[in-house]
Amino acid sequence: MIIIIAAILLAGLVGVILVGARLRRLVPAEHLSTDSREAVKLALGLVATMTALLLGLLVSSAKNSFDTARSEVIQMSAKIALLNRILVLYGPQTVDARRALRDSVAEGVRRTWPPDGRRPARLEPNEQMGDAVYAAISRLAPQDEPQRALKAQAVTLMVQLAELRSLVQAQAVSSVSKPLLIALVIWLVVIFLGFTVLAPANATSTLALFAGAFSVACAVFIILELDYPFAGVVRIPSEPMTRTLDHLSKETN
Repeated sequence: MIIIIAAILLAGLVGVILVGARLRRLVPAEHLSTDSREAVKLALGLVATMTALLLGLLVSSAKNSFDTARSEVIQMSAKIALLNRILVLYGPQTVDARRALRDSVAEGVRRTWPPDGRRPARLEPNEQMGDAVYAAISRLAPQDEPQRALKAQAVTLMVQLAELRSLVQAQAVSSVSKPLLIALVIWLVVIFLGFTVLAPANATSTLALFAGAFSVACAVFIILELDYPFAGVVRIPSEPMTRTLDHLSKETN
């Protein structure tokens, strides 16, 4: 879907360039005088500056959202590994809890990173599997002070993992403002139409405008890709979670 939007934007800008080339022939010569060109260039320069600022704002917003989600995934993988280690130190009584933890992580990886690379249908965690891990830890009966301390740490980590899962789910909404995207597209149409009318009618200037349209379409593609961090070409890697899952699988088998 994202690549289709970028392709539509590219096709629209190319169409604007072609329309501008036709308008160039219809504009009276006195409207393309040196003074007129300078005035139009100043106006287009202002629009281009605002467009650059808006484009940078959208990229920054999408990148911050992407980095936040990536940081939360790394934190989750680290806390899961630590939780498993605490359960191992507790003793053999935690076998059921560790298996439940492994199954819960495996289900989370499958939901968040579908094998075909498509956008996840939903990011909601499997609450039943998470509750099973918490219940298994709660049923532990410490025999001494070290086990009581380890159980308390395990419960704290489970609460922290639940908070991180809720954050990831809450941040799954789009961080890119649609009105800003619409304004960006309108300003791009104005810029390319104006520059095409002012540009000389030769292949070099036309190719330069096409290259500019392609670059802008790529920028919008990257913005939209960053806005959906768990799918597409630019997405959060699953390696931190899969490595943790592999470690859990080896220790529970």
